[in-house]
Amino acid sequence: MKRIVDRLPQTDSERRIVRHLVIRDPNCGVSDEWVAPEMIFCRHLESVVLSGVTDTSDKTIVHLARENCNIQGLDLTGCKYVTDVSIMELVAKTPPLQWLQLSGVVLTDASVSAIAKTFPKLVELELNDQPLMTAVSVRDIWSYSRKLRTLMLARSPQLTDSALPSPIKTLIPQPSGEKPLPAHPHTWLDQLPPLILRHTAIDLRVLDLSHCPKLTDSSVEGIVAHAPLLRSLALAGCPHLTDKAVESISKLGLHLGNLTLAHCPRITDNGIVSLARSCTELRSVDLAFCRQLTDMAVFELASLERIHRLVLVRVPKLTDNAVYFLADHTPSLERLHLSYCDRITLKSLHHLVRTCNRLVHLTATGVPGARRTGVGRFSDPPPADLDPDQKSVFRAFSGPNIAALRKFLDKEKLRREQAEAQNIPFMPRSDDSMDLY
Repeated sequence: MKRIVDRLPQTDSERRIVRHLVIRDPNCGVSDEWVAPEMIFCRHLESVVLSGVTDTSDKTIVHLARENCNIQGLDLTGCKYVTDVSIMELVAKTPPLQWLQLSGVVLTDASVSAIAKTFPKLVELELNDQPLMTAVSVRDIWSYSRKLRTLMLARSPQLTDSALPSPIKTLIPQPSGEKPLPAHPHTWLDQLPPLILRHTAIDLRVLDLSHCPKLTDSSVEGIVAHAPLLRSLALAGCPHLTDKAVESISKLGLHLGNLTLAHCPRITDNGIVSLARSCTELRSVDLAFCRQLTDMAVFELASLERIHRLVLVRVPKLTDNAVYFLADHTPSLERLHLSYCDRITLKSLHHLVRTCNRLVHLTATGVPGARRTGVGRFSDPPPADLDPDQKSVFRAFSGPNIAALRKFLDKEKLRREQAEAQNIPFMPRSDDSMDLY
């Protein structure tokens, strides 16, 4: 089983024995004009990753489909020059694939439907960033791809509730009589009937529907009813979701481990309380930009015994009480994101880094207390693409820097106590000296 990474086969012997061709590094110097001939000579490939060859063309994929009868998986993430033409050839020529990653490859409903109907053995399907994909083809995925364990449909703006399983199991007949006029003109997509499925997606474990802005609470209710064993669910950037959707998610119970609800501004403490009390095996929760949440939501999440990652970026109502409670009641916490929480002070962050022994990453960008003299020198370097103002407030502490920050704040606390004992003004220092002046 020969595996070649970030290069092409160089000899005939390698071409005969290679089974897995992986090119993920875009800087490795491999281009499409070199890959296309190799697809003819390497006839025993089982998996191909071309995400590092961004200029991959239809010609290469057609050669792959026609010459390789053992192919099981294909990754074309970010290959923007691949079109429906080669995907249709792939569907027609290759054996049933087990995994397929096409994020960033702009496809139409015809290709997506063909994939769902032709590859019944698919276990993993990634179709992120699909501006042309509508409910018509996604309904076929739910209907025909029954062995899926991972389904990624993020950033597909055309998806509506009709693309997802309906929470109802039988179609209720419409009452006879004159129908009222619609409130707005309907398109044929709006008139799709509810997707009523007789089977359940018992194998589905990972579902990503982030940044599909047309989804509502009804779609989440249908997802939970159809895929009751989900472990990871991402619904970030769905602004119409409310506490009703969170209550539906709570029905996943002990199965749910990772949940992303960032940029869902209608979610309140009531939904998070229900979630924390039902899904007690949660390990990672992302609630960034959920501006209605308060300390009460954090109090409930802190009671989760296995929580190790919590994202609370720009949740403006959080106070020091939430940080103190996390420090005292969440010993499993490893990663905490508190950027732009304006009411949090350095005193509570000091208590957090002293108490949480497992903490390996803390972000406090934009937190007023983190701008104190001397704290910035323990921060990780800011990303190069930030402007000067953003770099000045960037605060992210990880690994040994957290221990160094804790030691520095302990020293400053001791200096303050000594200054108070001697009845002299306390002057913050940015170095490690114990001098009071």
